Amino acid sequence: MTEYDYWKIFPRMPRKVTIGDITIRDGFQHLEKFISTRAKIFYLEELIFAGCRNIEVTNLGNPFLMPQFSDAEELLKHLRSQRFKDRCARKGINYDDLVLTAITIREPAVDRAIRLKEEGIGPDRVLMMVSTEEEHHFANSGCTLPEYWEESERCTKKCRDAGIKMCGTVSTIWGSPIGGATRLEDAVEFTKRWLEIGADDIEHADHDGSASAPEVYRYFSMILDEIPDTRLHIAHFHETKRVASASVLAALQAGICHFEATMGGLGGQPANFLDDCPVPGTGEYYYNDPRYVGLICLEDLLVQIDEMGIAHGYDVDRILWLGRQLERTAGHRLRSEAIINGRTLKEGHPRFARPGLAKRKNKRGERPDQNLPDGWGAAAVLPEHLRR
Repeated sequence: MTEYDYWKIFPRMPRKVTIGDITIRDGFQHLEKFISTRAKIFYLEELIFAGCRNIEVTNLGNPFLMPQFSDAEELLKHLRSQRFKDRCARKGINYDDLVLTAITIREPAVDRAIRLKEEGIGPDRVLMMVSTEEEHHFANSGCTLPEYWEESERCTKKCRDAGIKMCGTVSTIWGSPIGGATRLEDAVEFTKRWLEIGADDIEHADHDGSASAPEVYRYFSMILDEIPDTRLHIAHFHETKRVASASVLAALQAGICHFEATMGGLGGQPANFLDDCPVPGTGEYYYNDPRYVGLICLEDLLVQIDEMGIAHGYDVDRILWLGRQLERTAGHRLRSEAIINGRTLKEGHPRFARPGLAKRKNKRGERPDQNLPDGWGAAAVLPEHLRR
Protein backbone atom coordinates (compact mmCIF):
# COMPACT_ATOMS: atom_id res chain seq x y z
CA MET A 1 0.00 0.00 0.00
CA THR A 2 1.34 3.42 -0.88
CA GLU A 3 2.26 5.67 2.04
CA TYR A 4 0.19 8.86 1.84
CA ASP A 5 1.74 10.81 4.72
CA TYR A 6 4.24 13.23 3.16
CA TRP A 7 6.26 13.56 6.35
CA LYS A 8 6.64 9.77 6.62
CA ILE A 9 7.95 9.63 3.07
CA PHE A 10 10.33 12.55 3.76
CA PRO A 11 10.99 12.35 7.51
CA ARG A 12 13.60 15.12 7.37
CA MET A 13 11.16 17.63 5.92
CA PRO A 14 10.52 20.46 8.39
CA ARG A 15 7.12 21.55 9.70
CA LYS A 16 8.40 25.08 10.26
CA VAL A 17 10.79 27.18 8.16
CA THR A 18 12.63 30.49 8.27
CA ILE A 19 12.40 32.63 5.14
CA GLY A 20 14.81 35.53 4.98
CA ASP A 21 14.15 38.45 2.66
CA ILE A 22 16.94 40.00 0.59
CA THR A 23 14.90 42.31 -1.66
CA ILE A 24 16.51 45.57 -0.60
CA ARG A 25 20.02 44.25 -1.26
CA ASP A 26 20.08 41.43 -3.82
CA GLY A 27 16.77 42.47 -5.35
CA PHE A 28 17.51 46.15 -5.86
CA GLN A 29 21.15 45.68 -6.85
CA HIS A 30 20.16 44.51 -10.33
CA LEU A 31 17.70 47.32 -11.04
CA GLU A 32 18.95 49.95 -13.46
CA LYS A 33 17.03 52.55 -11.49
CA PHE A 34 17.94 54.11 -8.15
CA ILE A 35 15.36 53.22 -5.52
CA SER A 36 14.93 56.14 -3.15
CA THR A 37 16.06 55.86 0.44
CA ARG A 38 12.52 56.56 1.59
CA ALA A 39 11.23 53.63 -0.50
CA LYS A 40 13.93 51.31 0.82
CA ILE A 41 13.03 52.24 4.39
CA PHE A 42 9.35 51.68 3.63
CA TYR A 43 9.96 48.14 2.31
CA LEU A 44 12.40 47.25 5.09
CA GLU A 45 9.84 48.28 7.70
CA GLU A 46 6.88 46.64 5.99
CA LEU A 47 8.70 43.35 5.48
CA ILE A 48 9.58 43.26 9.16
CA PHE A 49 6.04 44.20 10.21
CA ALA A 50 4.74 41.39 7.95
CA GLY A 51 6.85 38.77 9.71
CA CYS A 52 10.38 38.89 8.30
CA ARG A 53 13.05 38.46 10.99
CA ASN A 54 16.14 37.82 8.85
CA ILE A 55 16.62 40.67 6.39
CA GLU A 56 19.45 41.88 4.17
CA VAL A 57 19.59 45.64 4.49
CA THR A 58 22.35 46.80 2.15
CA ASN A 59 25.79 46.27 0.64
CA LEU A 60 28.73 47.93 2.39
CA GLY A 61 31.02 47.64 -0.61
CA ASN A 62 32.34 50.56 -2.63
CA PRO A 63 29.35 52.75 -3.66
CA PHE A 64 31.28 53.89 -6.73
CA LEU A 65 30.91 50.36 -8.09
CA MET A 66 27.31 49.94 -6.89
CA PRO A 67 25.72 53.37 -6.35
CA GLN A 68 22.39 51.72 -5.51
CA PHE A 69 23.88 51.35 -2.01
CA SER A 70 25.17 54.87 -1.53
CA ASP A 71 22.59 55.23 1.27
CA ALA A 72 23.78 52.17 3.22
CA GLU A 73 24.54 53.96 6.46
CA GLU A 74 21.26 55.89 6.39
CA LEU A 75 19.30 52.63 6.15
CA LEU A 76 21.17 51.04 9.04
CA LYS A 77 20.86 54.19 11.13
CA HIS A 78 17.09 54.18 10.64
CA LEU A 79 16.72 50.53 11.65
CA ARG A 80 18.82 51.18 14.77
CA SER A 81 16.81 54.27 15.74
CA GLN A 82 14.73 54.36 18.90
CA ARG A 83 11.76 55.44 16.81
CA PHE A 84 11.86 52.22 14.80
CA LYS A 85 12.42 50.11 17.92
CA ASP A 86 9.37 51.74 19.51
CA ARG A 87 7.27 51.00 16.41
CA CYS A 88 8.33 47.35 16.61
CA ALA A 89 7.35 47.23 20.28
CA ARG A 90 3.91 48.69 19.54
CA LYS A 91 3.36 45.95 16.95
CA GLY A 92 4.40 43.20 19.35
CA ILE A 93 7.72 42.56 17.60
CA ASN A 94 10.70 41.67 19.76
CA TYR A 95 13.42 43.85 18.23
CA ASP A 96 16.10 41.45 19.47
CA ASP A 97 14.68 38.77 17.18
CA LEU A 98 15.70 40.77 14.11
CA VAL A 99 18.91 39.87 12.28
CA LEU A 100 20.13 42.73 10.08
CA THR A 101 22.62 41.61 7.44
CA ALA A 102 24.95 43.64 5.22
CA ILE A 103 26.96 42.23 2.34
CA THR A 104 30.74 42.68 2.68
CA ILE A 105 32.38 40.82 -0.18
CA ARG A 106 35.85 42.29 0.51
CA GLU A 107 37.83 43.23 3.62
CA PRO A 108 37.36 47.02 3.38
CA ALA A 109 33.60 46.45 3.58
CA VAL A 110 34.08 44.21 6.63
CA ASP A 111 36.15 46.96 8.26
CA ARG A 112 33.36 49.42 7.47
CA ALA A 113 30.80 47.11 9.12
CA ILE A 114 32.94 46.94 12.24
CA ARG A 115 33.26 50.74 12.36
CA LEU A 116 29.49 51.08 12.08
CA LYS A 117 29.06 48.49 14.83
CA GLU A 118 31.27 50.60 17.08
CA GLU A 119 29.06 53.60 16.26
CA GLY A 120 25.97 51.64 17.29
CA ILE A 121 24.40 51.26 13.83
CA GLY A 122 26.29 48.31 12.39
CA PRO A 123 24.80 45.05 11.11
CA ASP A 124 24.31 41.94 13.21
CA ARG A 125 25.68 39.78 10.43
CA VAL A 126 27.81 40.16 7.31
CA LEU A 127 28.37 37.94 4.31
CA MET A 128 31.34 36.96 2.19
CA MET A 129 31.23 34.66 -0.81
CA VAL A 130 33.33 32.03 -2.56
CA SER A 131 32.48 30.25 -5.79
CA THR A 132 33.70 26.71 -6.34
CA GLU A 133 34.48 27.71 -9.95
CA GLU A 134 37.39 30.14 -9.87
CA GLU A 135 36.58 32.21 -12.96
CA HIS A 136 33.19 33.08 -11.49
CA HIS A 137 34.82 33.80 -8.15
CA PHE A 138 37.39 36.08 -9.78
CA ALA A 139 34.67 37.96 -11.69
CA ASN A 140 32.88 38.68 -8.40
CA SER A 141 35.84 39.42 -6.13
CA GLY A 142 38.93 40.12 -8.23
CA CYS A 143 40.80 37.49 -6.18
CA THR A 144 42.05 33.98 -6.67
CA LEU A 145 40.42 31.41 -4.43
CA PRO A 146 43.47 30.90 -2.16
CA GLU A 147 43.87 34.67 -1.84
CA TYR A 148 40.22 35.10 -0.92
CA TRP A 149 40.21 32.26 1.62
CA GLU A 150 43.07 33.98 3.44
CA GLU A 151 41.13 37.25 3.43
CA SER A 152 37.97 35.49 4.62
CA GLU A 153 39.80 33.91 7.52
CA ARG A 154 41.10 37.31 8.65
CA CYS A 155 37.68 38.89 8.26
CA THR A 156 35.88 36.13 10.13
CA LYS A 157 38.22 36.60 13.11
CA LYS A 158 37.71 40.38 12.98
CA CYS A 159 33.95 39.92 12.99
CA ARG A 160 34.03 37.46 15.85
CA ASP A 161 36.07 39.92 17.91
CA ALA A 162 33.59 42.71 17.06
CA GLY A 163 30.49 40.66 17.89
CA ILE A 164 29.30 40.38 14.28
CA LYS A 165 28.22 37.06 12.77
CA MET A 166 29.80 35.90 9.52
CA CYS A 167 27.82 34.10 6.84
CA GLY A 168 29.96 32.20 4.37
CA THR A 169 28.35 31.81 0.96
CA VAL A 170 29.20 28.94 -1.37
CA SER A 171 28.24 29.61 -4.99
CA THR A 172 28.34 27.76 -8.34
CA ILE A 173 27.28 24.60 -6.51
CA TRP A 174 25.26 23.28 -9.45
CA GLY A 175 27.13 25.04 -12.25
CA SER A 176 28.83 28.28 -13.28
CA PRO A 177 27.68 30.76 -15.93
CA ILE A 178 31.36 31.18 -16.86
CA GLY A 179 33.08 27.86 -16.27
CA GLY A 180 30.19 25.45 -16.83
CA ALA A 181 29.76 22.21 -14.91
CA THR A 182 30.92 21.96 -11.29
CA ARG A 183 31.18 19.19 -8.68
CA LEU A 184 28.85 18.96 -5.69
CA GLU A 185 31.69 17.48 -3.66
CA ASP A 186 33.67 20.72 -4.02
CA ALA A 187 30.78 22.70 -2.53
CA VAL A 188 30.55 20.30 0.41
CA GLU A 189 34.27 20.79 1.04
CA PHE A 190 33.99 24.58 0.76
CA THR A 191 31.14 24.52 3.28
CA LYS A 192 33.38 22.70 5.73
CA ARG A 193 36.18 25.20 5.09
CA TRP A 194 33.89 28.10 5.97
CA LEU A 195 32.91 26.42 9.23
CA GLU A 196 36.54 25.55 9.92
CA ILE A 197 37.55 29.21 9.84
CA GLY A 198 34.65 30.24 12.07
CA ALA A 199 31.64 31.12 9.91
CA ASP A 200 28.33 31.15 11.82
CA ASP A 201 26.15 29.90 8.98
CA ILE A 202 26.34 29.01 5.29
CA GLU A 203 24.37 30.28 2.32
CA HIS A 204 24.23 27.58 -0.34
CA ALA A 205 23.64 29.57 -3.50
CA ASP A 206 22.40 28.78 -6.98
CA HIS A 207 23.27 32.21 -8.32
CA ASP A 208 22.71 31.40 -11.99
CA GLY A 209 19.69 29.09 -11.82
CA SER A 210 21.62 25.96 -12.77
CA ALA A 211 20.05 23.74 -10.13
CA SER A 212 17.66 20.88 -10.87
CA ALA A 213 15.48 19.25 -8.23
CA PRO A 214 17.24 15.84 -8.15
CA GLU A 215 20.65 17.48 -7.79
CA VAL A 216 19.34 19.85 -5.10
CA TYR A 217 18.04 16.88 -3.12
CA ARG A 218 21.31 15.04 -3.62
CA TYR A 219 23.44 18.01 -2.56
CA PHE A 220 21.53 18.92 0.59
CA SER A 221 21.36 15.26 1.58
CA MET A 222 25.14 15.16 1.24
CA ILE A 223 25.43 18.37 3.30
CA LEU A 224 23.16 17.16 6.12
CA ASP A 225 24.89 13.78 6.23
CA GLU A 226 28.17 15.62 6.86
CA ILE A 227 26.87 18.64 8.86
CA PRO A 228 23.43 17.72 10.27
CA ASP A 229 22.69 20.94 12.19
CA THR A 230 20.01 22.50 9.97
CA ARG A 231 20.44 25.90 11.67
CA LEU A 232 23.72 26.30 9.76
CA HIS A 233 22.28 26.01 6.26
CA ILE A 234 20.42 28.52 4.06
CA ALA A 235 19.17 27.72 0.54
CA HIS A 236 19.33 30.49 -2.09
CA PHE A 237 17.77 29.77 -5.50
CA HIS A 238 17.59 31.95 -8.60
CA GLU A 239 14.85 31.69 -11.22
CA THR A 240 16.73 31.76 -14.53
CA LYS A 241 14.77 28.70 -15.72
CA ARG A 242 11.65 29.23 -13.56
CA VAL A 243 12.20 25.97 -11.66
CA ALA A 244 13.25 27.37 -8.27
CA SER A 245 10.00 26.22 -6.62
CA ALA A 246 10.95 22.64 -7.52
CA SER A 247 14.38 23.24 -6.00
CA VAL A 248 12.76 24.54 -2.80
CA LEU A 249 10.60 21.42 -2.59
CA ALA A 250 13.63 19.18 -3.09
CA ALA A 251 15.56 21.08 -0.40
CA LEU A 252 12.61 20.74 1.99
CA GLN A 253 12.47 17.02 1.35
CA ALA A 254 16.17 16.78 2.14
CA GLY A 255 15.60 18.60 5.44
CA ILE A 256 16.54 22.24 4.80
CA CYS A 257 14.47 24.71 6.82
CA HIS A 258 15.97 28.14 5.99
CA PHE A 259 15.47 29.86 2.64
CA GLU A 260 15.96 33.28 1.04
CA ALA A 261 13.78 35.11 -1.46
CA THR A 262 13.06 38.53 -2.95
CA MET A 263 9.76 40.19 -3.67
CA GLY A 264 8.86 40.07 -7.33
CA GLY A 265 11.74 37.71 -8.08
CA LEU A 266 14.14 40.65 -8.27
CA GLY A 267 17.90 40.24 -8.12
CA GLY A 268 20.96 39.16 -10.00
CA GLN A 269 24.28 40.73 -10.89
CA PRO A 270 24.86 44.29 -9.72
CA ALA A 271 23.59 46.71 -12.34
CA ASN A 272 26.12 48.18 -14.77
CA PHE A 273 23.78 51.04 -15.63
CA LEU A 274 21.87 53.23 -13.17
CA ASP A 275 19.30 55.84 -14.16
CA ASP A 276 21.05 57.71 -17.01
CA CYS A 277 24.64 56.59 -16.45
CA PRO A 278 26.80 53.50 -16.98
CA VAL A 279 28.33 52.28 -13.70
CA PRO A 280 30.99 49.61 -13.05
CA GLY A 281 28.92 47.00 -11.21
CA THR A 282 30.73 43.69 -11.70
CA GLY A 283 31.14 44.18 -15.44
CA GLU A 284 29.14 42.74 -18.31
CA TYR A 285 26.02 40.72 -17.53
CA TYR A 286 26.36 36.95 -17.87
CA TYR A 287 22.95 36.58 -19.50
CA ASN A 288 21.35 37.54 -22.80
CA ASP A 289 18.14 38.63 -21.09
CA PRO A 290 18.88 40.39 -17.79
CA ARG A 291 15.21 40.21 -16.71
CA TYR A 292 15.43 36.53 -15.89
CA VAL A 293 18.17 36.35 -13.29
CA GLY A 294 16.44 37.08 -9.98
CA LEU A 295 15.62 34.93 -6.99
CA ILE A 296 12.52 32.92 -6.26
CA CYS A 297 9.63 35.30 -5.53
CA LEU A 298 8.90 35.75 -1.85
CA GLU A 299 5.19 36.10 -2.60
CA ASP A 300 4.98 32.84 -4.54
CA LEU A 301 7.25 30.97 -2.13
CA LEU A 302 5.10 31.96 0.85
CA VAL A 303 1.96 30.74 -0.89
CA GLN A 304 3.72 27.46 -1.74
CA ILE A 305 4.96 26.95 1.84
CA ASP A 306 1.68 28.09 3.39
CA GLU A 307 -0.42 25.71 1.29
CA MET A 308 1.88 22.83 2.23
CA GLY A 309 0.90 23.43 5.86
CA ILE A 310 4.42 24.46 6.87
CA ALA A 311 4.67 27.28 9.44
CA HIS A 312 6.59 30.38 8.33
CA GLY A 313 5.62 33.36 10.51
CA TYR A 314 4.53 35.76 7.74
CA ASP A 315 1.27 37.55 7.09
CA VAL A 316 0.88 36.23 3.54
CA ASP A 317 -1.86 38.64 2.49
CA ARG A 318 0.20 41.61 3.64
CA ILE A 319 3.16 40.38 1.59
CA LEU A 320 0.93 40.00 -1.49
CA TRP A 321 -0.24 43.58 -1.03
CA LEU A 322 3.36 44.72 -0.59
CA GLY A 323 4.35 42.92 -3.78
CA ARG A 324 1.78 44.91 -5.71
CA GLN A 325 3.23 48.13 -4.34
CA LEU A 326 6.73 47.05 -5.36
CA GLU A 327 5.67 46.77 -8.99
CA ARG A 328 4.75 50.45 -8.84
CA THR A 329 8.10 51.27 -7.25
CA ALA A 330 10.05 49.32 -9.86
CA GLY A 331 7.93 50.79 -12.64
CA HIS A 332 7.23 47.52 -14.44
CA ARG A 333 5.61 44.10 -14.07
CA LEU A 334 7.65 41.80 -11.85
CA ARG A 335 7.59 38.02 -11.69
CA SER A 336 5.21 37.09 -8.90
CA GLU A 337 2.13 35.20 -10.03
CA ALA A 338 0.64 35.12 -6.53
CA ILE A 339 0.11 38.89 -6.39
CA ILE A 340 -2.13 38.56 -9.46
CA ASN A 341 -3.86 35.22 -8.88
CA GLY A 342 -3.83 35.24 -5.08
CA ARG A 343 -3.99 32.23 -2.82
CA THR A 344 -6.00 29.05 -3.27
CA LEU A 345 -9.09 29.86 -1.20
CA LYS A 346 -10.90 26.96 0.47
CA GLU A 347 -14.16 28.88 0.20
CA GLY A 348 -13.61 29.35 -3.52
CA HIS A 349 -14.77 32.35 -5.56
CA PRO A 350 -18.61 32.27 -5.48
CA ARG A 351 -18.83 35.48 -7.49
CA PHE A 352 -17.79 33.53 -10.58
CA ALA A 353 -20.62 30.98 -10.23
CA ARG A 354 -23.05 30.67 -13.13
CA PRO A 355 -26.57 31.45 -11.89
CA GLY A 356 -29.33 28.85 -11.94
CA LEU A 357 -27.71 25.66 -10.59
CA ALA A 358 -29.97 25.32 -7.52
CA LYS A 359 -33.09 25.96 -9.62
CA ARG A 360 -32.07 23.32 -12.18
CA LYS A 361 -31.32 20.69 -9.53
CA ASN A 362 -34.68 21.36 -7.89
CA LYS A 363 -36.45 21.06 -11.24
CA ARG A 364 -34.79 17.67 -11.82
CA GLY A 365 -35.68 16.48 -8.33
CA GLU A 366 -32.04 16.24 -7.25
CA ARG A 367 -30.92 16.81 -3.71
CA PRO A 368 -28.66 19.89 -3.18
CA ASP A 369 -25.68 17.64 -2.33
CA GLN A 370 -26.39 14.93 -4.95
CA ASN A 371 -23.47 14.32 -7.36
CA LEU A 372 -24.50 11.01 -9.03
CA PRO A 373 -27.66 9.67 -10.67
CA ASP A 374 -30.19 7.77 -8.56
CA GLY A 375 -29.59 4.05 -8.69
CA TRP A 376 -25.84 4.17 -9.03
CA GLY A 377 -23.82 2.18 -6.49
CA ALA A 378 -22.41 3.77 -3.35
CA ALA A 379 -18.84 3.25 -4.63
CA ALA A 380 -17.36 2.89 -8.12
CA VAL A 381 -16.44 -0.62 -9.31
CA LEU A 382 -13.48 -0.75 -11.67
CA PRO A 383 -13.62 -3.05 -14.68
CA GLU A 384 -11.94 -6.38 -14.00
CA HIS A 385 -8.98 -5.70 -16.31
CA LEU A 386 -8.10 -2.50 -14.43
CA ARG A 387 -8.05 -4.03 -10.94
CA ARG A 388 -4.80 -4.87 -9.18
